[in-house]
Amino acid sequence: MSYADRHGLIAKVVRDSGGATVQELAELTGASEMTIRRDLDTLAAQGVLERVRGGARTLLLRGEEPPFALRAHEAVEAKRRIAAEISALVADGESVLLDSGTTCLEVARLLRERPVTVMPLSLQAVHLFAEAPGPATLVVPGGQPRAAEGALTGPLTLASLAALRFDTAVIGCCGLTAADGLTAYDLDDAAVKKAGMASARRVVAAADGSKLGHTAYAWVGPATLVQTLVTDTTAPTDEVTALEAAGTAVRTV
Repeated sequence: MSYADRHGLIAKVVRDSGGATVQELAELTGASEMTIRRDLDTLAAQGVLERVRGGARTLLLRGEEPPFALRAHEAVEAKRRIAAEISALVADGESVLLDSGTTCLEVARLLRERPVTVMPLSLQAVHLFAEAPGPATLVVPGGQPRAAEGALTGPLTLASLAALRFDTAVIGCCGLTAADGLTAYDLDDAAVKKAGMASARRVVAAADGSKLGHTAYAWVGPATLVQTLVTDTTAPTDEVTALEAAGTAVRTV
């Protein structure tokens, strides 16, 4: 098991169960207890979990949005496959609005190597484009970053979106169902997603299987606004079928 896979598994187990001991995690991953202790110290420093005597416990309360640092360790390979598929959907020369979130950050890694114009909606993606300039043209929006998330929101972000028109909007999903549509955990983030979708000719949703069939409390819009959904093989079959019946083209990778 790779370093990244082990960290992802540890983060998931601690989050799902509320906590775990060093011994339990060592048995689960096949790593030594000394290695697990180092892993827990690293993840605690990243804000993924809380280190306690003999193990770790979750920092997440029920109903809260999982922290960016935690989500960055989840479904990494699936997110990279989704990002590759989305990059393939984007043609050279397009203008692209790129939403915040961990899956969209993987899309950013690929688009910065392409001759496209991109406006990212997160500080992480802006920094990614800026630190390794390539053929992509970076457009930086205004806005106020959400703490720990880096997602840009507020009147300046909405004004930036209102002033531009994009060929493609790549939108991340906190939740997506055929019945309830797209939802987010944060009202300001939902407003930005809604404005971003309105500013684009085509909307491509990026969501790993855990987001489908799930609903957060801030409504963004109906699923019919999404022309294409790119997800992975863990997506619930019944939800995929319902979304396709509503007119969304679903690509599973």
